[in-house]
Amino acid sequence: MKCRVWRKLHAEEARRFDQVYELMGQTPGLSLGDAFGVLQSGMTVAEFMARKERTQRKAAIKQARGEVDNAVVAEFLASLIGAKSEVSVVLAERSLLDTLVTEEPIAFTLERTGRLEKLQVVLMARRADWERLLPGLERDAKLTQKPAAVARQPDKRPYSDPRAFLDHLGDTVKLVLRNGITLKLPLMHVGRFDLLLGETGHEIFVPLHALLRFEPDTHAAAPADEA
Repeated sequence: MKCRVWRKLHAEEARRFDQVYELMGQTPGLSLGDAFGVLQSGMTVAEFMARKERTQRKAAIKQARGEVDNAVVAEFLASLIGAKSEVSVVLAERSLLDTLVTEEPIAFTLERTGRLEKLQVVLMARRADWERLLPGLERDAKLTQKPAAVARQPDKRPYSDPRAFLDHLGDTVKLVLRNGITLKLPLMHVGRFDLLLGETGHEIFVPLHALLRFEPDTHAAAPADEA
């Protein structure tokens, strides 16, 4: 079929192609598929490409989480529930003493407090372990006074990809949390959404969303000087 005949029979589709090629001519590097997407969405090129980038980041985070085994972290939480252990739950500006009853994908249920959204939790540990650790903690004064907010979109948080921590398993690491608490502890396990620090039987549970800064504790890792 000749082009002019096709254009006559499919005038609306031909008009869309004309718009797409015009848009591609105005926007160097824009692919055919993206140009169609811009027209169909009614967005500007900048808006469409920003949405596409967000979608790709979200997909990458979902894939990254799926590549990490969450069994150890799940077992830790199940052990707290099964033993009815009294836990300290640290939030941005206060702490709770309670007993963990259930874990849901986005929330914990505590015996006295009730349902608590996970995004509110900065860390959690058995009461005795947290009270032992508390006196020696460092704190960032500015964050203590004004804790950093948590972005609801994982791709906008400082740390969402758990794989970044896997190379540091067994190392002492330094974590600065969003309420200013600074932890320097061995990294025991990495889950899809959380870290376990400390030692077996004395674990400190830290959600990735609570992290602002992370670095290996190079002073702790440095070998002793030879005689």
